[in-house]
Amino acid sequence: MVSEDKQSTRLGINIDHVATVRQARGGLSPSINEAANLAVRGGADLITVHLREDRRHIQDSDVYSLKRQLSVPLNLELAATAEMVNIACDIKPESCCLVPERRAEITTEGGLDVLALFNELGDIVKTLGAAGITVSAFIDPEAAQVRASAAIGIKVIEFHTGKYSLATDTLIIQQRLEELKEAISVASLLGLQVHAGHGLDYQNVGLVAAIEDIRELNIGHAIVAHALSVGLEQSVATMKRLIWEADR
Repeated sequence: MVSEDKQSTRLGINIDHVATVRQARGGLSPSINEAANLAVRGGADLITVHLREDRRHIQDSDVYSLKRQLSVPLNLELAATAEMVNIACDIKPESCCLVPERRAEITTEGGLDVLALFNELGDIVKTLGAAGITVSAFIDPEAAQVRASAAIGIKVIEFHTGKYSLATDTLIIQQRLEELKEAISVASLLGLQVHAGHGLDYQNVGLVAAIEDIRELNIGHAIVAHALSVGLEQSVATMKRLIWEADR
C-alpha cells in the first residue's frame, strides 16, 4: 500500500508506433493527430513522441501538428544533437526528454550516459530551458547518473525500466525494483521529479506505479499493440485504471 496522499501518477502515451504503421506504406493513415485525440479521450495526461534522427516513424510535421492541436502537454523525446535542439526550440513543446540514440537499435536500449556527456548536455539543458521547455533525461536507475543529471541543472529524470520489464524471474524482478527504488530515493533527496518508462505493460505496470515518488509513466508499445484488439481509447483507459488502482 502507498500513502493516501500520494499524488496521482500521470500517464503519458507514446504514439510512435502509430506512425510506424503509417510509414510502412506512406501516406496519411493512420492519423497521428487522431491517435493522440483518442489517447486523450481514454485518459492520457500527455502525449509523448520521439523524433528520431533517421525519422523512422514520427516526422517533423507530426510534432508541429501535435503542438498546434493537442489539449494536453506534448513531451518530445530527442537525441542530444544540435539539429534536434534547434527543432525543439522552434516547436516549443511543454517538455523535452533527452535520450540516447543509435541508428542500429530497434528501440532505445538503455539510459543516457549523463556522466560521459556532462559538458555538452549542460549547454543543451540551458538552451532548452531558455526556450521555456522543461528538460528531463532518460537515464538508467543509477545514483551516479542521477547526481550528474542534477549537477547540470536537470529538474526531471525519467528512469529506464527496461531491465525490470524484461525480467521474468521473481527474484530478479524484485532486485530491479529495489534498484529503481534506491535511485528514486537519491533523486528525491536532490529535489528531482521522477518519471519512468520503457517496456511497461498491463502485467508489470502495477508494481512501478505503486512507488510513491513516481509522478509520471510514459508507455507506448503495449498500449498501441493492445489497441489493435480493443481500440486506442479503450487500451489507454485500461492502462489508466491499472495505474489508478496501483496508486491507491
